[in-house]
Amino acid sequence: MFSLFKKKNSNIQQEWQTKGAEYASAVNEMVRFADEHGWDNWKGKDPSDEREHLAQAVLALLKEANEKGETQKFRQDFPPAHAPLTGLMNNNSQSICQLQFIEGQKAVFLIGSPYERRQTFLLNGTTLLKLDENIRAIGKSKIGAVFAIAVKNKITATQGWQGEIIAEFTLSEDSGHGITEMIPFNDGKKILLTTAEGIFILSHKGEQMIHPVADEDDEEWSPNIDMENTTISDDNQLIIAADQYSDHRILDPEGKQIGTIGPQSSYPHYCLFSKDGSQLLTNSCHFYNGISIGLDTEKLNGIAIPAYEENGNFTLLNDQMRVYSGLAASTYYILGDAYGYIRAIDKDGNPLWKHHLGSSISSMAISNDEQTLWVGSHSGMLHKLHLGMGQDSHTMGDGNHSEEFRIIFWKTEPKPLFW
Repeated sequence: MFSLFKKKNSNIQQEWQTKGAEYASAVNEMVRFADEHGWDNWKGKDPSDEREHLAQAVLALLKEANEKGETQKFRQDFPPAHAPLTGLMNNNSQSICQLQFIEGQKAVFLIGSPYERRQTFLLNGTTLLKLDENIRAIGKSKIGAVFAIAVKNKITATQGWQGEIIAEFTLSEDSGHGITEMIPFNDGKKILLTTAEGIFILSHKGEQMIHPVADEDDEEWSPNIDMENTTISDDNQLIIAADQYSDHRILDPEGKQIGTIGPQSSYPHYCLFSKDGSQLLTNSCHFYNGISIGLDTEKLNGIAIPAYEENGNFTLLNDQMRVYSGLAASTYYILGDAYGYIRAIDKDGNPLWKHHLGSSISSMAISNDEQTLWVGSHSGMLHKLHLGMGQDSHTMGDGNHSEEFRIIFWKTEPKPLFW
C-alpha cells in the first residue's frame, strides 16, 4: 500500500533523506580523517545538518504515524536523526537513566533526573508499559540478577525481576532526597546507594555513609557532593567512590579505604570494572573532554596514584572522552560520552568502534548475549541497537550497528513517540 506520508510529503521526504545521507557521509569522512591524521590537521569545513527547517513537519508526521501504527514505514521514509531536532529539545528533553536489562528483549528504565518526579517504564520488545509512578530508582546486581526497587522511602531487593523478596531497607531523610544510582550486592542483603547527599552502604545494620569523608575540623561541613560516581566489582570485594573534588577512593566491602586514584584530568567523573574483574577504569573530565585510565585490580590494595602525573601504574585508555555512562562487555568496554557517541575500547585502550546517537549518553544496558544494546541520552531519547547487524546511509560511526527503533520522551509530549 502506497504510504499517505509519501503522497503528501514527497518533497519533505526527499530533502530529509538526501540531506541526511550527505550529512552523515560528511561527518564520517571528517572523523575518519581525524582518526588517521589528528584533529589539528583537519582543515575542512565542519559538516552542518541543513534540515532544522523540516523538524516541525517531520515531528507532526511522526505523531501521525504513531497514531496510525505506521512507525516502521515512517522510519523507512524518514530515517531518524538527532541534529535537526535540537531546537525542539530546549526545556523539553529529559534524561533516560538507570537502564537495566531483565531478559530476552526486556529492559526497565527511568525518565527524569534524581531531583525530579520520575516515571518508570518497562520495555518488552516494542511494547512499552508504564510502571508505578512512586518508583524512584531501580538497580541490578553485578551477578545473579538481583533487582532493587526504591518506592518512596523503601528499597526492596528481589531475586529476579519482581521475584522473591530477599531484603527490605528504609531510607533516611538524608539519603533519600534523590538517588543517582543504586547497586544491590550479589546476595541482595546490602545496597550501594549513590546520592548527591553522600554515598552509602545499606544493610540490616542500618545506613553507613562511606563517601565523602567528614571533615571533623569544619563545623560547617556538609556531605553534599557533585559528579557523584561509584561502582562495585563483580565479586563485590571492591567499591569505588568519588565526587568532583575527591580522588577515586578504593574501599573494601565494609567501606574502609584501601587506596586512592587521583584524576588525570580535572575532576573524577566515572568508574567501571572490566567484565573479568581484572581491570578498573576511571575517568576524569574537563568540560566536554576527559581522560580514562585502566588499573590492574590485583594492585589496587594500598595503591596511591597521584593526580595529573603519568606513571607506570596505569594504562592510558582514552584521552578524549568525558564518560557519562558505560558498561563492560565480555572483552571490551562500551563508553558513552558528552558528545553523544558510544565507543568500544579494549583493556589496552585500542578503539574498536564508535557510533553516534546525539546528546550526552546517560545510561546503557546490554543483553546477556551482547547482541542487543539499549542506550538512553539526555535528549530524552531511548535507542535500541543490534550490534554488528549492519548500518544504513544515515548512520554516523564505524560500528556496523543497526538501530531497530528509538523512543522520544519529551516533557511536552503526552505519549512517548516510537521512531
